[in-house]
Amino acid sequence: MIKIKILFFTFLFILNFSTISKSQSIPASFADLAEKLMPSVVNISTTQTVVTRSNPFPNFQFPPGSPFGDMFKEFGVPQERQTSALGSGFIIDEKGFVVTNNHVIQDAEDIVVRVNGDKEFKAKVIGADPLSDIAVLQLETKEKFIPVKFGNSDNARIGDWVIAIGNPFGLGGTVTSGIISARNRSIGLSRYEDYIQTDASINSGNSGGPLFDMNGDVIGINTAILGRSGSIGIGFSIPSNSAKIVIDQLVEFGETKRGWLGVRIQDVTKEIAEVEKLDEPRGALVASVAENSPSDKAGVKAGDIILEFDGEKIKQMKELPMIVAKTKVGKKVRVKIWRNKREVIKTITLGRLETSEDFKVAEEKAKPKETRIEKLKITVRELTKEDIENRNLPNQSRGLVITQIENDSPLIKSVDINSVILEAQKKKIRNINDLNQALDQVLSTNEKTLLLVIFNSQNQRRYIGVKLN
Repeated sequence: MIKIKILFFTFLFILNFSTISKSQSIPASFADLAEKLMPSVVNISTTQTVVTRSNPFPNFQFPPGSPFGDMFKEFGVPQERQTSALGSGFIIDEKGFVVTNNHVIQDAEDIVVRVNGDKEFKAKVIGADPLSDIAVLQLETKEKFIPVKFGNSDNARIGDWVIAIGNPFGLGGTVTSGIISARNRSIGLSRYEDYIQTDASINSGNSGGPLFDMNGDVIGINTAILGRSGSIGIGFSIPSNSAKIVIDQLVEFGETKRGWLGVRIQDVTKEIAEVEKLDEPRGALVASVAENSPSDKAGVKAGDIILEFDGEKIKQMKELPMIVAKTKVGKKVRVKIWRNKREVIKTITLGRLETSEDFKVAEEKAKPKETRIEKLKITVRELTKEDIENRNLPNQSRGLVITQIENDSPLIKSVDINSVILEAQKKKIRNINDLNQALDQVLSTNEKTLLLVIFNSQNQRRYIGVKLN
């Protein structure tokens, strides 16, 4: 009987200890941590001059479809107006180096950084990388600042507590908390994606701000949200380990220096694995090899399956570009490939992506012309085949992708950036002229209500009614 009692009390003690241990892992408050980190998180505001041309004959309307309408617009009077944008960032060096997103400062003419809520400094761009959406600024002052440290994002686990600090909607100094919801997310925004997903509230203006772990170390750069408000609890951050490689290069060289293999790759499907007698679908299938590229010189051929790169196994095709990009230019690496139903080892001396012909051609293709629609105060570009493929849209989709929405746009509260305008006034929109004609038609009526059909940023078809001035 005594032994039973001892076992019973021992069990209660262990259970109680376990409960206490679990409860201690939940922060009682984030106040001390937030107070320590706030001086290192900054608010960023940028200004940009946009040039538009006014109609030289404002009282005369050309009929819909007339080529003279566009022709005379070219002879209009140029008008300049200032547009502004808000974002966040964080200090990584006492000399005033600031990290943010590239899209926060892209094409900005003036950058003003507010530190600790009161001091404002002009900033210059040290380097920016559109592929990873990272930029480094330097404050134009000799003052000393309080930097934060980078943590090891590889150690971040799903369920870990995190806090985000930033400048949502221009409010500044806003702290939100949550957990890591998922790892290794791809959402189709950039070439190199391995996002941390979090439910810490992230809103418009948080872009470029830090995601901290409970040690106060930066484990991510808050970059994107699902939906305009961010209140649905799905935000995405660039992991600190991959970000730091880019940041260090931008600080040292003012540009990135990524490794380059010179191959185009695709997924290894179950069917391909069966044909090639590979034990399971893994690795990256080489679809083509660029002429005179590092892979070409090393003897890599189309049809090879890359299984391992520099000691790292390639489980999925999407892993290879990120691993190669992190590898130092000029390094000799061992690459294990599957060819003719057996493993072959190749030694490849990596080239530099940014100087390759492959990269230059891709950059030219990746920059479709953008046009500002004055009447809606938005910027759009035509939908491309790459958009349709990346977003898994219907093959015959035609329309205009919204790339920018100004603060005074009539669409600001109803449409997201990356939405696709499919129809206006029940007419299909194939190009800029189609949209301008629909707008002219609406503005010539008394109601001045525009009916749009869009794919929103989640690829859902929606009808939007907009009142124009």
